[in-house]
Parts: sequence; C-alpha cells; structure tokens
Amino acid sequence: MPETQTIETLEIGMLAAGTQAILSEVGSDFVSFTDAGDAVQRIEALYEESAEALRAAFRNREAGSIAQPTYPYLAFPVSHGPAPGVRPPFDIVLEPGFYGTTLTRPTLFHDYLLEQIELLIRHYEQPVLVGRSRRPIPLPYVMDDAVAGLTEADLRLLQDHFALPNLRATDDSIANCALVPEDGRPRPLALFTAERTDYSLARLHHYTGTAPAHFQRFILLTNYQRYVDAFRAYGQQEVLKGGEYDAFIEPGDIIFQQDTAETGGGTAQLTSLPQMPAYHLRRPDGNGITLVNIGVGPANAKTITDHMAVLRPHCWLMVGHCAGLRRTQLLGDYVLAHGYVRQDHVLDDDLPPWVPVPPIAEIQVALQEVTARVTGLRHAELKTRLRTGTVMTTDNRNWELRLNALFAEINMSRAIAVDMESATIAANGFRFRVPYGTLLCVSDKPLHGELKLRGMANAFYRERVNQHLVVGIETMRLLREQGVAGLHSRKLRGFDEPPFR
Repeated sequence: MPETQTIETLEIGMLAAGTQAILSEVGSDFVSFTDAGDAVQRIEALYEESAEALRAAFRNREAGSIAQPTYPYLAFPVSHGPAPGVRPPFDIVLEPGFYGTTLTRPTLFHDYLLEQIELLIRHYEQPVLVGRSRRPIPLPYVMDDAVAGLTEADLRLLQDHFALPNLRATDDSIANCALVPEDGRPRPLALFTAERTDYSLARLHHYTGTAPAHFQRFILLTNYQRYVDAFRAYGQQEVLKGGEYDAFIEPGDIIFQQDTAETGGGTAQLTSLPQMPAYHLRRPDGNGITLVNIGVGPANAKTITDHMAVLRPHCWLMVGHCAGLRRTQLLGDYVLAHGYVRQDHVLDDDLPPWVPVPPIAEIQVALQEVTARVTGLRHAELKTRLRTGTVMTTDNRNWELRLNALFAEINMSRAIAVDMESATIAANGFRFRVPYGTLLCVSDKPLHGELKLRGMANAFYRERVNQHLVVGIETMRLLREQGVAGLHSRKLRGFDEPPFR
C-alpha cells in the first residue's frame, strides 16, 4: 500500500500556512494519498462510519444529546500547473490554489471518484487529502424512511437533535458559473456538493421509481410510452441472449435476469407508474443504457435532467417526436438538431436564452452514421430523409393556435421542427457539462394540414418507433466503442471551472 501521511506530518513537509488554515476551517483528520484507490477507500470508510453513527443515533434518539456525523471532504491544494504537455478537457485546475468538495454515497460513485482522483494525481504529481468535513449529513439522506410515520413529538425531537436538509446550502451556483473565487476560500473541486447530490438522488428515486444505483451512463430520453414498450421488449431479449447486458430493471426496482426469466419471476409491473418512469439495460461496468419516459413538456425535461446530472453520465439523447415545419418533410423523417430556439423558458434564470447551446460534434456524427446504417439510406437519399437544422422548443402544447404570432420567428430562425423538450435537455446538458444530442421523428405537419389524427398516428407509430429506438441504442453503442473521453468536449467548459468533469 502506498505511503500515507497524517496532517501533522504534512504541516512540516509541504503545507503552507494558508493551506493549513483552510483545512482547519473545512474539516479535520486529513490524510494524504498518492494512490487514488486508497483515497477512495478512505472516503468510503469515512462516509459509512458517519452514516452508521447517524443511524445508531436515530435508533437511540431519546437518549439525550446526539453528535452530528459529517460528510467526507476531498481537498487538493496545488501550487503549480500540470505536467508539460497535459491539456485534457477536465481534471485541470486553472490556477494554483486550494480546491475541495464534500462527498456523498462514495460506493455509488466509486468508479467516477477513482477516475477523477487518479487523473489529478497523475497530472500534478502530488497527493490529494481526505478527511472529515464540517458539513453534517441530513438524516433523511441516510435513512430514506427515517422520517416516515413520525409523531409531532418525534419531529420536534428530530429538529432539535438531527441535521435536516438545508436549502440555503443546496444550490447550483457552481454549475451556473455564479460562484466567484475569493482569496482565502476553497475553490470547488466538483460541480455538486454532497448535499446537492443527495437532494437529487432522493428525487430521482421519487420521480423514476428506480434506485439511483441502477442508472447507466448512457441515457435516452423520450416522450412517448411506445418507446418504453419497445425498449422493454428489446432489453429483456438482450438479457436472455446473454453477453454485454446482465439485467433489465424497471420501476419498482424489478430486476429481470436470465435466472428470474426461467422461473417466471422479475416480469411483474407496478400498477401505478411514477411521474417519469425509468428503465435500465444494465452492463456490469455501468455503461449500459437507461431510458426515461419524461412525458410531455419542458418542466419535466428540466426536472429530470437537474437530478440525473449529479450521476455524471457520459451523454443523454432526446429521441422523441416533433412537428415538421417544411413542406418537403414526410411523416417518419428524422430531424437531427444542430441548433435550438429556446421558447421553453424553464431555464431562463439558470441559463439565459442569449447563451448559445452548440452541437457536440462527436454525437452529431455518431447519430448520422448510425441513422444511415439502420435505415440503409445513403448520400442524397439520406439527406432528404434526415434533415439537420434548428429545432424550436416551446412550452405551449397548442402552439399551432398562435401561428400568426410565431410565423416570423419560425421563418427567421430557419427552424425545421417544433417540440417541447429538446432545447431544455440540450441546454441543461450544456449547463451541467453533460454531452447531449437530439434525434427527432416527424409525426405531424400542422402548418401543412397534416395533423396528428388518431388513425395516422397509429400507422406512423407502428412503422417508425422501433427503428428510431434502434438508432438511439446503436448510437450509444458506437459512442461507447469510440471511447468516452472524447465525448467530454472543451466547449462544455468555461474559463473558470471545477477540475472534475
């Protein structure tokens, strides 16, 4: 095991007085590590120790005064730049200083933390420090059901003796580029603090009906149940075949595996689905595919991506339906978005509409290549059936009734399609540094009299849903094969960024 040093040794050997002062302010019991695996192991041990102490305190809550277990803290004081020639898109500090963050659920984030810490140590050839923060862990984040069924007296006792979620310390100021560096204060090491992460992990289970541990790092978002039906059939078939996927998980944390299929188990569904049900085609390494049915509208699209972002996925793609705006488009044609008109408004306070949301080249190329492969179309024929252009995302489901007001905007923006989710998903991907893409399928052309009538819609769904879903799935496979490092583009990062991706 690589040598570790206590904080007392470091005070003599390497730490400046300013660094010692910040460390004393943010936490205690710091240990130095030059091996990422050992650092993650200590983070996990500290978290489990705090979580178990909190559970024990809750069980004995009437015994009197209760200590407040705290989150682990990862610190990285650095006084120099990276090794010569090192210019990756992340895991680079922009200037010397003290960087740090609180951490939660390290077992869930084991691979992510290992990758990020390993790169820091390699790039700067110096250790990271792991200790206990001074931020108490809120009780509900450790015990999901801890506050269920409590009496009024129990609640008063909880408020007196336990930390509860503190929204004053839970925000998106780091991700929103609103945290201005201050001398003598730690700079963020990651986009999300422990409390912000815990907040979203709890919400994810609530909205999707599945535990955060089941989410895979490649995510498809859709707005139609028929995509779910097709994905469920595809996922179970893949599991039965054996190979790269070992399980299919659906709401209620129902796990379908080869052994459960043989006994008829694992196929029961919930009688009442959550608001945005999630389905997971799991790979042992976590690089499988999650599909979330976000329903209709930008509010849902923002809500779910707000929370999925803390899982640090490699990418998310919108695969849904849209209204085609050009006469030459046919029902069933594809739209590959390379720009967005943001009329969704739900992100205006977090990412103003004047901020451009650029296409991610690696995802655009992969989507076009896979569409050609799956459809068998090439060259001019592919360009006719796969249109690249601007998508207008609106928060008004009946936008057609305001055509006179929107006429100039649609023409001026050169929009080729209208939907209600794509710009929101792309903008939140940009905001949270998660690579994003959009491939839509034209389901109606209201400007040209082709409304989405029931008979037409049913025929359209039968012919196009499976093909569209296969394009999304195979795009994820291609991106995974090409290597995820290239996905995390520099265009997603600003001039003052946390080192972690």
